[in-house]
Amino acid sequence: MARYRFSEFILSPRRRMLVRNGQEQPLIPRYFDLLVFLVEHRGEAVHRRDIFDRIWSDVIVSDSALSQAIRTIRRVLGDDSREPRFVRTVSRHGYQFVWADVIEEDDNGDLQASDTARTAPAAPKDIAPEPFEPLLQRVTSVAAGTTGEEEQREAAELLHALGTGDALRRLGTRPRHAFARALLRDTRWDAAEAGPVPILGEPAPLATAGHLVSLRLRRAAALAAARWAAASVGGGLAGLIGGAAGSLLLVATPGSSASFAVVPVLAAIGGGCGAAGGAGVGAGLSVAESIARSRRTLALLCGAAFGGGAVGFLAQWLGRSMLAALVGIDIDIGGGLEGLAIGGAAGLGYSVATSYVAGGLAAPRGKRRATVAAVTAAMCGLAALALALAGRPLVGGTVHLIAEASSGSQATLTALGRFIGEPDFGPLTAAVISTGEGVLFGIGLALGLTRRP
Repeated sequence: MARYRFSEFILSPRRRMLVRNGQEQPLIPRYFDLLVFLVEHRGEAVHRRDIFDRIWSDVIVSDSALSQAIRTIRRVLGDDSREPRFVRTVSRHGYQFVWADVIEEDDNGDLQASDTARTAPAAPKDIAPEPFEPLLQRVTSVAAGTTGEEEQREAAELLHALGTGDALRRLGTRPRHAFARALLRDTRWDAAEAGPVPILGEPAPLATAGHLVSLRLRRAAALAAARWAAASVGGGLAGLIGGAAGSLLLVATPGSSASFAVVPVLAAIGGGCGAAGGAGVGAGLSVAESIARSRRTLALLCGAAFGGGAVGFLAQWLGRSMLAALVGIDIDIGGGLEGLAIGGAAGLGYSVATSYVAGGLAAPRGKRRATVAAVTAAMCGLAALALALAGRPLVGGTVHLIAEASSGSQATLTALGRFIGEPDFGPLTAAVISTGEGVLFGIGLALGLTRRP
């Protein structure tokens, strides 16, 4: 494997090191991979799409994440975006590594500067006598637009480079200290030199946490909205397939009084319930995944459970009210507890299957994506089975209860119970149908969430 010499730097992909005049320059793994990718393709302007596909192949991140990565690389190289020596921005396209005399050699021996390598001194930088104060003033000010926000993030990265602990001590409780602490907490994932930035036990923990959530949601709002919509579509398609398949089986079962007319009705009911459930659980998962970095599993579980429970309680209230108002039927249908349980199970399965993710929203491909769908489906199926055994069926069981209470309905699932081997719609039938619903919902939800634009 080759290594690269340019200016006073040596870049070693094999050792995963960037060395400047014998001193290692720290970069987080994805930023190091990006620098290697640009150097390897130094003869061309690399499109942003190709960078995302190569460097962030397993996750989806916002455009600002790439801008942050390029800014950090430039800072480490001592580069200037206005007069670039190493990384040039290609307007509306991407980036190009522009240092002309890159020497490619075998990666043997020490990573020391070579006398034969054509080097140039790093661009001089003005160093303030007291470097912390101007940076602290910048991170505690009110940013003016997107440019101001990016300058604040750069200032936070520089504070990490100077020393996270010293920066926090000097920050103290000056005005807007909670926002500055949240910004330092957020950027510590992008600065290899960063130290810990605690929130609990520090001044204004609730305000800091609020600013941190706001920062991360603003940067990932569009991605979270797209994943929410995809999860809703995935859940809806799963419900549609489940409703259509179940109703076709009901029509084909010997002794059933159901006609083909129940197929589009039950398919529509299944699709609507699946879409609503996917929207709730997907929204909770997308928001939690956007804001959580250090306690991801707990955040995803709680977010999905909250989203599923909220939609479930709303559906339960609306369902009972509509039945009572339109047809005079008062049935104790479920929804809230079921949504909470299925959502929590989906969040747990999804978080376990995507535990490898470090930053961004998980977007696995191929076999890894199929694994995420399988694990999420298994957890949802187990939760649905537990609910059925506890006497709380999902959509199919609820439809059966409503049909039984309505005279002349063709949607009763008694025939399916007899087909399975029970005299009526019993616990075994409820368990089989609920488990199938849970598995289908988990598959549709996971495939929708992990869809890569």
